[in-house]
Amino acid sequence: MAATGTPVSLSDFEKLAEARLSRNAWDYYASGADDMLTLRANQRAFSRIRIKPRVLRDVSAVDVRTNVLGQAIASPIGAAPSAMQRMAHPDGEEASARACASMRLPMILSSWSTTSLEDVAKAAANVPKDSVPAPAQFQVRPDIKPVRWFQLYVYKDRAVTRRLVERAAAAGYTALAVTVDTPLLGRRHADIRQFKLPSYLRLANFDDADSGKQNVGTPHTSSAEEPRDSGLAVYVAEQIDPTLSWNDIAWLRSITHLPIIVKGVLTAEDADLAVKAGVSGVIVSNHGGRQLDGVAATIEALPEVVEAVAGRAEVYLDGGIRRGSDIFKAIALGARSVFIGRPILWGLAYNGEVGVRTILRLLEDELKLCMALAGKSFDIGCQTLEDITPGMLSYAAVVSRL
Repeated sequence: MAATGTPVSLSDFEKLAEARLSRNAWDYYASGADDMLTLRANQRAFSRIRIKPRVLRDVSAVDVRTNVLGQAIASPIGAAPSAMQRMAHPDGEEASARACASMRLPMILSSWSTTSLEDVAKAAANVPKDSVPAPAQFQVRPDIKPVRWFQLYVYKDRAVTRRLVERAAAAGYTALAVTVDTPLLGRRHADIRQFKLPSYLRLANFDDADSGKQNVGTPHTSSAEEPRDSGLAVYVAEQIDPTLSWNDIAWLRSITHLPIIVKGVLTAEDADLAVKAGVSGVIVSNHGGRQLDGVAATIEALPEVVEAVAGRAEVYLDGGIRRGSDIFKAIALGARSVFIGRPILWGLAYNGEVGVRTILRLLEDELKLCMALAGKSFDIGCQTLEDITPGMLSYAAVVSRL
């Protein structure tokens, strides 16, 4: 970090967040499953991908604007669904929503938000848009609605799930991101040791009549023969439906007009099944390394998913993004956009809405710089996202030490 204490990179924000958050909140946000191999791999895998720059190309104009599901966004960066954000800052999800809306960037709200989905929608409404003008081809009007998607777990009680879907549509959310990699919760040691949702917070999308309104912080105390588990894992086991299958995606499509995105796909086989199930998008994700430890890093899984989808749906990525150059690499390998999770929480802990905006702006600026310095193999430089191609990447040699 700079001598003045001013954060200039996401790693700086991470250090500040660790210093400011309670140990309960930090461990919940920062930890992964088991040995956290996948959590670390998500970032390290990006470092093995090299960018092949070209020089003496005109890069005076770099444009990172794009669209997702037909909605314009200012850059290919969005906020991934992150639960219980008011542990990081009193404004929590409302601050994140205002930051994303003001910059015309998408936000996926977690079902396990500590602010109701309706209040988050209100917070994002009528927020002035960023001063960057939108390209004519996207036909962005000054009153464009913020891009908000709702992340959905499918509960055993389908009535709870249906109510969430209906409320999301009524509140103006424009897509459902269905998390499909959590039939059971991954074993997260930090959660088992101590996690408890603070008593002044609640899962605000559930009322007392919902089976989903539970205490997610009471650890499961067991006999010596039965290992202890976290309160959140017990909650998932009691409430989330482990029988979830592709048939349930068809059921969701039957009860809503909203586009459906599946979040948590890492293989070509599942990507193909997702498209055949009629989804509009696929998020290549390993839940931030919080579910099955030892699976592929998301950037490693991305190429086979993109190939399997073959343009039949949009493909996005979350997990491990820490630099604008990481976004460049994901776009080159076929991602439509990327979503970031933990860095949003670090921005919240640093300075609420302003902190989140700072994080998003930093990544956007780094992406623009990367595009300018990467150049392109034609007379003009890498001026738009469409100019970023797989041929601009190479891979680090793996040296075996005997």
